[in-house]
Amino acid sequence: MHIVVCIKQVPDSAQIRVHPVTNTIMRQGVPTIINPYDLFALEAALELRDKFGGEITVLTMGPPSAEDSLRKALTYGADRAVLLTDRFFAGADTLATTYALATAIRTIGSEYGAPDLVFTGKQTIDGDTAQVGPGVAKRLGLLQLTYVARISALDLKARTIDVERRSEGGVQVLRTRLPCLITMLEATNQIRRGAMADALRAARAPIVKWSAQDAGVEDISKCGLRGSPTIVKRVFAPSPRTEKAMLIEAGEQPAESLIDAIFSRQPKLEAELAMLARGY
Repeated sequence: MHIVVCIKQVPDSAQIRVHPVTNTIMRQGVPTIINPYDLFALEAALELRDKFGGEITVLTMGPPSAEDSLRKALTYGADRAVLLTDRFFAGADTLATTYALATAIRTIGSEYGAPDLVFTGKQTIDGDTAQVGPGVAKRLGLLQLTYVARISALDLKARTIDVERRSEGGVQVLRTRLPCLITMLEATNQIRRGAMADALRAARAPIVKWSAQDAGVEDISKCGLRGSPTIVKRVFAPSPRTEKAMLIEAGEQPAESLIDAIFSRQPKLEAELAMLARGY
């Protein structure tokens, strides 16, 4: 079994700052981390590899510094790491990113064996679009299972996988054929610390570095800024609220005190609720 896990190196959201004049994200001096959602995808892949055997290839697209995130993934136990790094990839939106990643996954398949599963996190903390996973699946012609909370069964002989997918109405239990792409939700597993042997191996392991040409990209116009129809007009921090929090003396009947305080601040709400209760 061969599993490909797509990860992304992102700025640490706890230390992101917005420039007061240009309203753009200030990346200088901000440490980078593996996108947290991608770690749950990696752990899910590692658990399957531990149970059924096989190999895990970790893939990312980014500047040369993204090698640090790949080595971190190797310390968790991934078998191989591939870095897409080329000036033609710079400025890519989700459409251009999915084109580059899908092309690289095809090349990974020809070099190391066709993947049975492709994992991504549900989204990234910098873009928050949740578009890359489904976009890669569409370009590769893979069945996709999004917002997966648990992988309940995998049958390599029958080439099927059963998952529990979180939805607005509850939990969906789904079965689909392999190969497929899965986007994992957060807090779906316990991310391992990684063994000392893997840490030592990761420090010495070669990182496979591909340019656009190495990855098999045939149309450069679909990559990077030229292949990105999305334009970010402005990034800004939300304005602080001018209204301060209200302290409510609950007393012996906290629920009643809270309801009275809400109705006193929003007098129309009580009448609207009364109308709803009467069926109007």
